[in-house]
Amino acid sequence: MARNVDPPDGTLVLQTGLARMPVLPVLRTGTAAAAVDAAESLIACGVSVIELTATTPNWAKALHALVPDHPGVLVGLGTVRDAETAQLAEDEGADFLVSPHLVPDVRAATSLPLIEGGWTPTDLATAARGGIAKLFPAHVGGPAYLRTLRAVLPEARIVPTGGIEPAQVDDWLEAGALAVGLGSALVRQLDEDSAAVADWLTALAERVTP
Repeated sequence: MARNVDPPDGTLVLQTGLARMPVLPVLRTGTAAAAVDAAESLIACGVSVIELTATTPNWAKALHALVPDHPGVLVGLGTVRDAETAQLAEDEGADFLVSPHLVPDVRAATSLPLIEGGWTPTDLATAARGGIAKLFPAHVGGPAYLRTLRAVLPEARIVPTGGIEPAQVDDWLEAGALAVGLGSALVRQLDEDSAAVADWLTALAERVTP
């Protein structure tokens, strides 16, 4: 059973969580077990918002395993491109959904907060009207492109994702990102030195806390 709260409250909760720890891990792994292991490690490091992905085989098992054990963590599903996937994610207890592009069919079919992706100003403005927007693929334009977007969309809450390294997070935050989506680079560093990742995340959260 889904445990989420409906928009706009759900979107506000998600926004608040991302603002407090402005990193959104995107766990695109080869197995559901690997996704659960990575998520558990990140939660131990202080992360409270995590994105699983629908490209992970048996992703529903990962959601089913994580959600009951971590009531204080927002667990979402990314790469959601159709209403059927959205409904299954909601049934498995997902707190939010993410798509790499605009998905009006998904928005119409779910009560979950939805982060829609896009790259053009039109895409981002459309997505931002529904809550939080995802700039994807972010590495194409870099922080300078986000800064330009924010100049004409100052009210938009944007999470750049795609090809970003942890060392680049500060640059993106300075350019106006609400939070930064990190994928394989974060998982790789987590495997190499989880203590260093925990220290980095703690320091990041302290810097952004008012």
